[in-house]
Amino acid sequence: MFFASDNAGPVHPAVMDALQAANTGYARAYGADDLMATVRSQIRDLFEAPEAAVYLVATGTAANSLLLATMANPWDTVFCAPMAHIHEDECNAPEFYSGAKLTLVPATNAKMTPDALHKAISAEGSRGVHGPQRGPVSLTQATEKGTVHSPAELQALTEVARDFGLKTHMDGARFANALVHLGCTPAEMTWKSGIDTLSFGGTKNGLMGVEAAVIFDPALAWEFELRRKRGAHLFSKHRYLSAQMHAYLTNNLWHDMASAANTACARLAAGLRATPGVELVWEPQANLIFTRFSRAAHQRLHTAGAVYYVWDGDHTTGDPTELLTARLVCDWSMTDATVDQFIATLRG
Repeated sequence: MFFASDNAGPVHPAVMDALQAANTGYARAYGADDLMATVRSQIRDLFEAPEAAVYLVATGTAANSLLLATMANPWDTVFCAPMAHIHEDECNAPEFYSGAKLTLVPATNAKMTPDALHKAISAEGSRGVHGPQRGPVSLTQATEKGTVHSPAELQALTEVARDFGLKTHMDGARFANALVHLGCTPAEMTWKSGIDTLSFGGTKNGLMGVEAAVIFDPALAWEFELRRKRGAHLFSKHRYLSAQMHAYLTNNLWHDMASAANTACARLAAGLRATPGVELVWEPQANLIFTRFSRAAHQRLHTAGAVYYVWDGDHTTGDPTELLTARLVCDWSMTDATVDQFIATLRG
């Protein structure tokens, strides 16, 4: 019963097959491989963006940090929610690569509101040389709390950014899960909603380790290439990144895996809702859940071998009736049997 992270799930067999197929003979290095040309076309077609620049890196942190560095000057500030992954989980990598700072904008259900964003942007850039200048806005889709921005919510936020002449970056580590929930197209959830750059995630959705940096404004492309190389994230044996992404985009595998993860999460959420004494902290909309239940139930689950994060408190000692928060994440390989076993153990 492994619900700790979708990062911990297995690689899809089709991706392993693609890596094996790529491991034959010789191929041009540094992204000049033939597969990368195919991947670039696949992503442009998927996003209805024939002019988009497409690059691959191995980690989401690299994709986010390099994109933001390309969009922000060292004297700028990046606007994001307090629970954004770039703030909570990337060890200041965006600041390291860009030299910029982060300004945390108050959020509801892990999503900034247009009014809060407008207020935050208005408060910066007004002290001349003495203060940080206004830089890009960064949105996480799906959020770190499992909530999802609708296209209308995205557009409302990007319009605020554009009113100030700012660009918007999307951290899409769980992009596919968000899109499956919304039922919209990739274009509708990105450039048609005002997004300028995207970290298109794969690692959390069944790949071994690759993310696509998609830049809808080609004017930013060359600087990204330079920053990727300078930042030590240009793979020489690039074909192994290309092979993964090619398999991901072929026959809608990316969409199928996200659908499977979301379906498992919905089954888990239904079981939690039907269990007395269990609370959902946020309404789950993608493939992760924050839920609260008793310390005694946490102990029972851990004894049975369940693996997940306890978000607050020590589940090993204390009042057995105290409610503690758990984060539960489903990946593409999660089975109904595992979900049902978790719920049955939770109920005792």
